[in-house]
Amino acid sequence: MAAVVGIRDLELRRTVVFAVQTLAVAVCYYGAGRLGLIRRLVVEGAVFTPIWPPTGVAVASLLILGLRAWLGIALGVLLVILSITTLRPVALVNVVGNTAAPVCAYLLLRKVGFRTDLARLRDGLALVFLAALTSMLLSASVGVGLLILTGKIAAESFWPVWLGWWVGDAMGVLIVTPVLLLLRTARRPLLLSRWKEAAGLAVICLALVPLATRSTVSLLFLVYPLLIWAALRFLLAGSMLCALFTSVMATIAATDRIGPFARLSRIEVMIKLQAFNGTMALTALLLSAVIMEQRNTRRSVERACQELVEVLEHLTAGEAPPGRQPRDPDRGG
Repeated sequence: MAAVVGIRDLELRRTVVFAVQTLAVAVCYYGAGRLGLIRRLVVEGAVFTPIWPPTGVAVASLLILGLRAWLGIALGVLLVILSITTLRPVALVNVVGNTAAPVCAYLLLRKVGFRTDLARLRDGLALVFLAALTSMLLSASVGVGLLILTGKIAAESFWPVWLGWWVGDAMGVLIVTPVLLLLRTARRPLLLSRWKEAAGLAVICLALVPLATRSTVSLLFLVYPLLIWAALRFLLAGSMLCALFTSVMATIAATDRIGPFARLSRIEVMIKLQAFNGTMALTALLLSAVIMEQRNTRRSVERACQELVEVLEHLTAGEAPPGRQPRDPDRGG
């Protein structure tokens, strides 16, 4: 009887944990969606966001919680749709598409052995090409196809709208997912000297990035030295936070049609913004992954050399290496 009660308590606890996790994922997805909807671009009569943060939240939730997070994602998609329009049966197709794309990304990443610490170049490449560029084809195709089928946009507008939708979803994965994964694993505080350097980098970013994104002179290239500095000194945490801040500032400038985005057509604004955000995110993510992989390789080589030195020291002293028993000469090896 006690065993039955224990099993029931365990099942109840698991149900409560699952419900809490599902609700948390849905709330985070909805909150990210509301933030993303603050800044929009209109192309060929369709409204889309240059960066769609919920896709990053969805992929990160799946990587952290596993496949059971899909229900929270679907609920979050439904809440976002209800916040901007009335619920219709056709909207459920969007729920399916926006839920299936992150799930597809998760399954592809798990198949290639993706590690959430992003400490290898292969992990960065997998996040870029499998999770962002490949999986988000699904949500963009379903969403834009639905707009055409319902007559909200013309058929000849498919490719411009599809491109904007696809890149917006992909940017959410490229920028938001790494930041959330890093926040989950961030534990060790920086040394005082590193805090000073981090503060200096932050001050320069706060001064230079708004200037680069709002100046009528094309100064967007000034961001890349900051990304390189952040990647070299603070690895993925520094480069991705810098990329996130720059993407937000560039998106604000593009939607306000100021700075380097002034006097451009809507399609030109979309192309310039998406190209800038995409190349910047790729630079930050892949450069940081390369540096982290090289550092880990160097540490592995240093540990192997240290172990070899210890073995040689024991051998020259006539002792058995650590972890090995000396041979008994009477036993003949």
